[in-house]
Amino acid sequence: MHTTQPRGAVALITNSRGEYLLHLRDDIDGVVWPGHWSLLGGGCEPGETPRQAVVRELQEEAELVLPELTELCEAPDTLGSGLLVTFFTGTWDGDAGALPLHEGQKLDWFAPRLLDSLPIPPFARRVLNDHRAAGI
Repeated sequence: MHTTQPRGAVALITNSRGEYLLHLRDDIDGVVWPGHWSLLGGGCEPGETPRQAVVRELQEEAELVLPELTELCEAPDTLGSGLLVTFFTGTWDGDAGALPLHEGQKLDWFAPRLLDSLPIPPFARRVLNDHRAAGI
């Protein structure tokens, strides 16, 4: 019997200053990557595409609607959720602290030079590093 790897989707969001919007995950039992800074997003529900999942997750987690999301790449979260995660990019110039956060502890903007000092899940760090190295 053939099984497919569970899927997830996250949004790599930048602003016009080149900063990254990161999400401080809850530090409680049952949360993958507790207390780490990561990207908004989550797992795909049955029958849902990664694009549908990231749109839903942005709305559920922070009531954030982005008019354009571009698929960037896929990366497996082999050390955490086990999901094959699709990364989407988008831009937004709003106040991270003003978003109504429904999951996690905090949202904040970070300059690329600060990313190395933050606890970030390895699968997300690889994509963030590739993105900033490419100067996209």
